[in-house]
Amino acid sequence: MQRASPQSNQGEEPKPQNADTPMNDLLQETQGADVPKRGEVRKGTIARVTPSEILVSIGTKSEGIIPAKELEHLSAEARDQLKEGQEINVYVVVPEDHQGNVVLSLAKAQEETDWQQAEELRTGQAVYQGRVDGFNKGGLIVKVGNLRGFVPASQFSLSRRHRSEGETVDQKWSHMVGEPICVKVIEVDRSRNRLILSERAAAKESRESQKERLLQELQEGEIRTGHVISLANFGAFVDLGGADGLVHLSEITWKRINHPSEVLKVGQEVKVKVISMDRERKRISLSMKSLEEDPFSVASSHLREGQLVSGTVTKLTKFGAFARIEGVEDVEGLIHVTELSENRVEHPKEVVQVGQSLTLRVVKIDTEARRIGLSIRRVASSQYADLDWDTAMRDMNSTDPEN
Repeated sequence: MQRASPQSNQGEEPKPQNADTPMNDLLQETQGADVPKRGEVRKGTIARVTPSEILVSIGTKSEGIIPAKELEHLSAEARDQLKEGQEINVYVVVPEDHQGNVVLSLAKAQEETDWQQAEELRTGQAVYQGRVDGFNKGGLIVKVGNLRGFVPASQFSLSRRHRSEGETVDQKWSHMVGEPICVKVIEVDRSRNRLILSERAAAKESRESQKERLLQELQEGEIRTGHVISLANFGAFVDLGGADGLVHLSEITWKRINHPSEVLKVGQEVKVKVISMDRERKRISLSMKSLEEDPFSVASSHLREGQLVSGTVTKLTKFGAFARIEGVEDVEGLIHVTELSENRVEHPKEVVQVGQSLTLRVVKIDTEARRIGLSIRRVASSQYADLDWDTAMRDMNSTDPEN
């Protein structure tokens, strides 16, 4: 006897178990939701600002919270800038606290962004332009965003090393705070909160771009402040903040000098005037003496030919002796060998010596050649008797109280 088979509903698809249950709906909703993760940086929109917290919409079912504890660390100005509807970056501190809130942080988001920027600068070896924010015993502090980057003294540019003079750290580096600086990131270590920068690595690249900019900006006649970076027999090189200019030996001072080191030292701050530029050859010519009063012009206005003056011998040469004229700063005259004595003189050392004080006669003033001729031979010359008499009378009258 055959057993009867149960009836089947042919043509109908079987209905999956738990198809429309509330639990399944919840799972599907959870899987499709944009669940925040700890350490994630998200872009959000400020939904509400209260004195105790800020609610931020970050694309989740509920709004995230920036708690009062973090707001306390913000300046009043920074808090006032946070407005409803504003887009900001936030860092997920806690995906869900015991009250079900997503806890967010503005500071950590900025820090995370700054570290990312630092890493990008390191890998790309891009030059970062910042400012010196401070210093410690080892070097300078430069902020990259809100991160404190460190430039060790060994990573200073050549010009900055020349300017780092003084016995104390404060004397060496305090005057640099606030100055612009170009650096490259050479080390990023988040675990040790370590960000190392190098001005030296950026110097060549940044100076080239700065030099191009300065060459376009500078104009003849312009006055700039710079720092002496090197000295040579023919002059001094001055850093103008990205480009070097040459102050030729003849343009350093009105005084007669044999080497720039007599009046300048490396690292010294100086004011210079741009006297010429060659943009094609990228050369800048500077002058220091043009910013000072020409002592020869002062001297020539006070002296006259035939006048008696006091002078001190400063140098002997085969053709004569140089003497500094008393009462006229930084001006020397030449006593030609023929004006040293009535007798024939082979060398000035036969008659005078360096440091000797003499009474001298002014016999020539050549303003065009900037030369003053002096004489010992003609001090007592009858040729100037009338002039000497008039001068003596004038001096006597000027000291007589009855006149």
